[in-house]
Amino acid sequence: MALLGLLDREPSHGYDLKRDYDTYFGRTKPLPFGQVYATLARLTRDGKVVPGEIEPGDGPDRKRYAITPDGKAEFETWLGEPIEPEPHLQTVLFAKVVLALMLGRSAERYLDIQRAAHLQRMRELTEMKRSDSLIDLLLADHGLFHLEADLRWIDTTAARLPLLTKAVTA
Repeated sequence: MALLGLLDREPSHGYDLKRDYDTYFGRTKPLPFGQVYATLARLTRDGKVVPGEIEPGDGPDRKRYAITPDGKAEFETWLGEPIEPEPHLQTVLFAKVVLALMLGRSAERYLDIQRAAHLQRMRELTEMKRSDSLIDLLLADHGLFHLEADLRWIDTTAARLPLLTKAVTA
């Protein structure tokens, strides 16, 4: 959907789509070129984009892709739908705590390790906020807010471990 949105802005080459995706959405996980072209092939097959004429360039010949009316409609539908609110009730974090208790292991130790990992990631995101980029600032805030909620859950769960132990080992 992100590629359709970028194409809704203007027709683009695959290289330009990858660059823009990585700039705005792939900060920590850049999009592989192969995935860009595989996605463009599927979007072409499904009638969501059309490739233009082959254009000569400094490197291999390139095609400029444009979004079709069907692609625009699908993108607009996607953009107008809310994403499923997170967090889901069954998380890996929760599963590890319950399994540790069921197996007679220290859930408190696990929670301490997880708390330390969250705090480290929060330090990294706080450093990221020092950048002059509004995009970096907003992405870091999003991550920090989620980590803060996880930390509150970790603290609450640590305080309730005796009760939880009884509930899962009974």
